[in-house]
Amino acid sequence: MVEEMNRIVECVPNFSEGRRTDVVDRLSEAIQSVASAVVLGTHLDRDHNRSVITFVAAPENIVAAAVRAVAMAARLIDLRLHAGVHPRLGATDVLPFVPVRGVTIEDCVRLAHEAGQRIASELGIPVYFYEQAALRPGRASLENVRRNGFEELRDVIGSEPERKPDLGPNQVHQTAGAIAIGARPFLIAFNVNLRSCDIAAAREIARAVRARDGGLPAVKALGFELKSRGVVQVSMNLVSYEITGMAEAFLAVRREATARAIEILSTEIVGLVPEAALERNASYFPLLENFSEETVLENRIRALDKK
Repeated sequence: MVEEMNRIVECVPNFSEGRRTDVVDRLSEAIQSVASAVVLGTHLDRDHNRSVITFVAAPENIVAAAVRAVAMAARLIDLRLHAGVHPRLGATDVLPFVPVRGVTIEDCVRLAHEAGQRIASELGIPVYFYEQAALRPGRASLENVRRNGFEELRDVIGSEPERKPDLGPNQVHQTAGAIAIGARPFLIAFNVNLRSCDIAAAREIARAVRARDGGLPAVKALGFELKSRGVVQVSMNLVSYEITGMAEAFLAVRREATARAIEILSTEIVGLVPEAALERNASYFPLLENFSEETVLENRIRALDKK
């Protein structure tokens, strides 16, 4: 149970394991072994081979819960044996802290730095700070930190100064790799699945809609092949839904897909979504897979408030 519900931090670790549910269950158990830490939701993707656990806790307990989860992931996940379509640096790939209630983004920056200190010193995992927790301007963007993934980092971390970690050893952890730790506002992970197996088209669409290539502002996008389903996906991070929301992002993807004679199969929200970001009358909404009212962050928080 979250204590003193007037102060809440959200943490959304992404783990490089999306196939073994027993491993994800143990990660959730590690988080909830800390007082006030509550897991609000989990999302597993077999093709990405990645899971997202959303949890909240009081600010004084959130770092302990996060460190326990990272330690458990280092024990249970061997990145040398990992394969999936999503880019990754570590067994725990990213560890963002998000202000929810009664805390500021500056508070979350301090929590991210505290978590990084503990993870580097206690677990021997190299740490890179990103987003608003970044200590170097070039590392504010996660894609710069995660460039070319674990395999390249393993080869160059000890020889290229620009790949030196912010904290921790100058070599990757044998099983856990490295970790990116950040502080940020709410981010929406929003996917559009295409009724196609044309991965080149999915990548072209992702390039057309993402900000860095002249597309929609505050949108990051990649194209992935979902072999288990025989389709491809445009996977997006909407880093500021007030600037570009799911409705606008969906319409842009649909426009690009239609131009290539590709139909939309479905849409998907990974993790939880703020109530203000959800547009129930928008064209993406009827296509959402596995949506329920428990996907809405505020509904989960209100449920905790009543306990």
